[in-house]
Amino acid sequence: MHTSCLEYALTDEERKQFNEQGYLVMEEALSAEQVGKLSEELDRIHAEKIKEGHDPKTAMFYPNFIPDHEVFLDLVDYEKVLPKVWGILGWNIYLYHAHMIATPPSGQEKNDRTFGWHQDSGRVNMEMESHPRPRLSLKVAYFLSDVSQPDRGNFWVVPGSHLKDELAMPADREGQPAGAIPICVKPGTAVFFDRRLWHAGTPNWSDLTRKVLFYGYGYRWIRTKDDMTVQHLWERSDPIRRQLLGASVNCNGHYTPTDDDVPLRTWLKAHQPELV
Repeated sequence: MHTSCLEYALTDEERKQFNEQGYLVMEEALSAEQVGKLSEELDRIHAEKIKEGHDPKTAMFYPNFIPDHEVFLDLVDYEKVLPKVWGILGWNIYLYHAHMIATPPSGQEKNDRTFGWHQDSGRVNMEMESHPRPRLSLKVAYFLSDVSQPDRGNFWVVPGSHLKDELAMPADREGQPAGAIPICVKPGTAVFFDRRLWHAGTPNWSDLTRKVLFYGYGYRWIRTKDDMTVQHLWERSDPIRRQLLGASVNCNGHYTPTDDDVPLRTWLKAHQPELV
């Protein structure tokens, strides 16, 4: 980890935005070259899945894509993004979940039926006893296609709803919850969002395929959400990347970590000690 990453440390204004609204938009997080390479690999995977029988008219949800290409691996500890992740969650973190989505044109007529609004993490939202429920994790969504206009399969959110355990839905399932907005961003934008933020994927009523990569970071004592087959990458990764890929000295190290378990903590002691 090079100290140049501290140029992208979480600012007080960004922290306030994330804590109050539950999400944060970072424009131009990826260069045009990065967007091109990532899109090329996503398109390759999408084409392979279609050959294997995936319906080309429906969205492709594909988890555990990190081992598929180096360009995906390089975003695990991406210097423009990771400092904001540890600025929000701290140093005892790893990548517990990753998935890509390609949403082709639906070919359907636009309607206003209520989207599939939800908070992430499934049973966590039923079994946690505190109120509001704890943050636990966040996701970084890298948008590779142009969703700067509505109706392109945009990600919708209700700002500030991460502090609510319930969200009132339209009784007739027509329309969206009060305060709901589409996230309209250009290719290369990264959107950070609290797992508790009420959000929804939406139909793609455009003629463009919507492409996005999701990187989920959580505390190291949280189980992976996918069958993360990244262990073979540990040997050729530097210590901080190994931590982010789930390496640990032993199981207890997830709960009571040593320096060998969390080299990110050691690095932060030297370069950003206020976070340790």
